[in-house]
Amino acid sequence: MKDGILIINKEKDMTSHDVVAKARKALSTKKIGHTGTLDPMATGVLVLCVGAATKLVDYLTCDEKIYDVEMQLGIRTDTGDITGTIIEEKDVNVVEQYKEVFKSFIGKQKQIPPMYSAIKKDGVKLYELARKGIEIEREARDIEIFDIYNISDIHDNKISFSVHCSKGTYIRVLCEDIAIKLGTVAAMTALNRTKTGRFDICEAMSISDVSENDIIPMEKVLENGFSIKENLLGKLINGMTIKCELEEGLYNLYCNNKYLGIGEVINKGLKRKIIVENEI
Repeated sequence: MKDGILIINKEKDMTSHDVVAKARKALSTKKIGHTGTLDPMATGVLVLCVGAATKLVDYLTCDEKIYDVEMQLGIRTDTGDITGTIIEEKDVNVVEQYKEVFKSFIGKQKQIPPMYSAIKKDGVKLYELARKGIEIEREARDIEIFDIYNISDIHDNKISFSVHCSKGTYIRVLCEDIAIKLGTVAAMTALNRTKTGRFDICEAMSISDVSENDIIPMEKVLENGFSIKENLLGKLINGMTIKCELEEGLYNLYCNNKYLGIGEVINKGLKRKIIVENEI
């Protein structure tokens, strides 16, 4: 089995776990993980890590995201999206400058995660508590909205837009917060992730078409590379830290132009993260 990633275009009404399960069956391996959950109603880019590349899951989860979003004004649901139960309705009297309100959310800010989320409290996922009618206080998290654009005209109380945001941003909550600033309430009605990190939806494929030939090698995942001197190779393979002047982050590792795997630089020290054994 190859080590690398798959770029999947998740279909609506599938969980991220469903996608992983189908990939495991198609590739006959259990060693597959995803790099960022998409709700069942959401579609778009879901990156899967296969084999040794599962060690990259945490790194790739940190990537920035781009979404196409649709929200409906005038209703609020218990889940924050159209799949939930309507718990509030409110008149919609949006000012002509409503697009400026959207733009006002660009920048660093705090966001309170929704109860219907996979965040854990004392080992229990919040959505499990929410389904029992239990709501607890959640700590606000730091997020950043880099841009909001392609803001549509309002039609049948619906608005669509695109958002470029940091990891950990809940678009359902963003829709609700925008609506409050517009003097009403809202629920997200559609969500399509078009980009995560450097992986674009134009590269994505249906999970039903996946084969081993579609796995992108780990070497293609990272842009930065570093060549190890041959006399230091043994130290690296044995898990020792090598001093270097590289910026912190992950790097493709090479020796004599041969790909070795991936290393991580922390505090001017390079240490192996993934070594492709059959290449050494």
